[in-house]
Parts: sequence; structure tokens; C-alpha cells
Amino acid sequence: MKNFLSRIIRYFFSGTIFIVPLVATVYFIYVSFIWLDSRLPLPYPGLGFLIILSGITIFGYFSSIFAFRRLGEWFDHLVNRIPLVKLVYSSIKDLLAAFVGDKKKFDRPVLVTINKENQLHRIGFITQSDLSELGLNDMVVVYFPQSYAVAGDHFVVPKENVKALNIPGPVAMKFIVSGGVSGFTEM
Repeated sequence: MKNFLSRIIRYFFSGTIFIVPLVATVYFIYVSFIWLDSRLPLPYPGLGFLIILSGITIFGYFSSIFAFRRLGEWFDHLVNRIPLVKLVYSSIKDLLAAFVGDKKKFDRPVLVTINKENQLHRIGFITQSDLSELGLNDMVVVYFPQSYAVAGDHFVVPKENVKALNIPGPVAMKFIVSGGVSGFTEM
């Protein structure tokens, strides 16, 4: 009876490991869909969602055209002259550009030696490799995401303590954010 009960408990936890991430993902997508769809109160469910996604895509297309790119640069210049707005706008824009777009920042995973004596290392991403403006020619900036959080730390470290990893950036990010649980499997 005891063996049977332990197998039932093990099956329950195995099912939990499969079901909880699936339900959480579906729930997140559902809530996002409902929230986005409710921004435009239209009589047909999903129409607001489609209109918003289409509008963003069309705007993205126009922003890649030279004339509109100039307009975007002018707008950025205008926004960057307003003190508090500049801080929020440029931070959000830089964060989004780090994940998508032409200037991705989390595509160079590295292993950094934190403590040579104890062989303590940490995986991160080089976000700035040229610090000559600060007089730090032999230093780089490495961002260390935190596990299970939307946060991280960045350190300025000697280049000699940084070793490039031969894995794609998204795989390294998944490994770090999962606390090392996910392994280095492709996404």
C-alpha cells in the first residue's frame, strides 16, 4: 500500500510538472489577448486584437522606410529633450531593442570568472565591449540576468575574466532564467 501511494504521489507531481507550465502559458496568452482586445471595444471578439496587431505591423513597415525613419529620428530627438520623459522613453526603447531589432544585446553569452581561487563562474551577456570613453580599455560590461525574475545585474569586468560561450543567446538566457534547470537545449 505504501509503495502504491508513493507512485500515485510521484504521478501527481509528474502531471503537475507538465500541466502547470502549460496552463500558465495558455492563461497568460488568454489574459493578454482579452486585455489587448478590450482596448478597442468592437462587437466581434478578436477583431480589436487583430486591428492592434495589424496596426503595429503596418507602423513597423513604415518605420523601416527612409522618409519615416527620418521622422522617427526627429521624434526621438524631440522626446529626448524632455527630462523625465527622456529617461522612461529611452530606457524602454533600449530594453526592447536589446531583445528584438537590429541592435540585439543578448546575443553574446559569456562565462565570467568571479572568483579565481574558488573557481566561481557566472554566465552573462556582453552588452558593451568598448569602454574607452571611460578610460577602461581592458574592461567590458557584462549583464547577468537573475533566475526566475525580470531583473539582473551588470558588472564591469576585466576582459581576461571573460570567456565566450559557443551557444546561442536565447539558449543561454533560458538556462540562466530557469536557474540552470533547463539545460542547454535548443528552443
